[in-house]
Amino acid sequence: MKALSIKDIAIKANVSITTVSFIINGKAKEKSISEAVIEKVEKIIKESGYKPNQIARSLRTGNSNIIGLIVEDISNSFFAKIARLIEDKAYKRGYKIIYSSTENSVEKAQELINMFKTRKVDAYIISPIKGIEEDIRMLLSDDKPVILFDRNLADVNVNYVGANHFNASYQSIESFVEQGKKNIALVTTDIDVEQITERFDGYKKALLDSGLAYSEELVLKIHFNQDEETTINQIKNLFNNQKIDAVLFATNYLAISGLKVLKQIKKEIGSEFSVIAYDDHEAFELHTPGISTIQQPLEDIAETVIKLLLNQLSSKTKLPNQQVIIPAKLIIRD
Repeated sequence: MKALSIKDIAIKANVSITTVSFIINGKAKEKSISEAVIEKVEKIIKESGYKPNQIARSLRTGNSNIIGLIVEDISNSFFAKIARLIEDKAYKRGYKIIYSSTENSVEKAQELINMFKTRKVDAYIISPIKGIEEDIRMLLSDDKPVILFDRNLADVNVNYVGANHFNASYQSIESFVEQGKKNIALVTTDIDVEQITERFDGYKKALLDSGLAYSEELVLKIHFNQDEETTINQIKNLFNNQKIDAVLFATNYLAISGLKVLKQIKKEIGSEFSVIAYDDHEAFELHTPGISTIQQPLEDIAETVIKLLLNQLSSKTKLPNQQVIIPAKLIIRD
């Protein structure tokens, strides 16, 4: 059966095309269309399988009911989980999400923002990289709601939702010290983003506060996006330092490479050698023994992001920007 057009629906309901258009675009109440007419038209729409042309509709109403989500890497379990939560929460409120990965490339991030502009998205949720500050200011000047998450940009006055990375890292090192660990390594990445810097700062401060010396030879900064074989060799070289009795991995993908190294060199996790990984992963739970982890509050972050965004979208006036920091949780396993 061929789906009906707006004109067909209007003829069938014995009303004007304009009336049908107002009902489809949610303007029936403000145009004082009666409940009986609304019900009649909606019944015909439902039975006919009519689907409005989203692009044409967005040109008429100024709203696409689409939100653009830009993350570092959608294949990373942290971003995949949070994207799915955001998508579910947005969908329940009448919005659809389109998302893409920047791979920490400024150029790609700028291209994605421009692509979303042409798609006329209503709002942006971005896990940013330094270098796109001006692009975000342009979005804000166009009165488009923008929420940053996971990482912030200090020079831009914008909404932000994230975890307290400094505290989470600090607590991890405190936990190692309480176990009597003295030579605690950090495996991190070299990308210049706030949350990675905070994880390093928390590591260093906790060592110094515990009366342990900070040593650069115990810190390994892995180049972002390098091949895993190189990463594994670098971690192997770090673990050749026999003094190391604990390690904090600043990301889950580095921890997975680290676990492969430990298996290769037959180094066991236990009373002699402890591991904590940032951002939980199924592999850490399934590993024997279980890998202790820092869990970011994904559900809370996603819910807060969506609430802030919807408040911005529904407000007739510009709302003040909010910085919402939610504590991460240290999960000690085995």
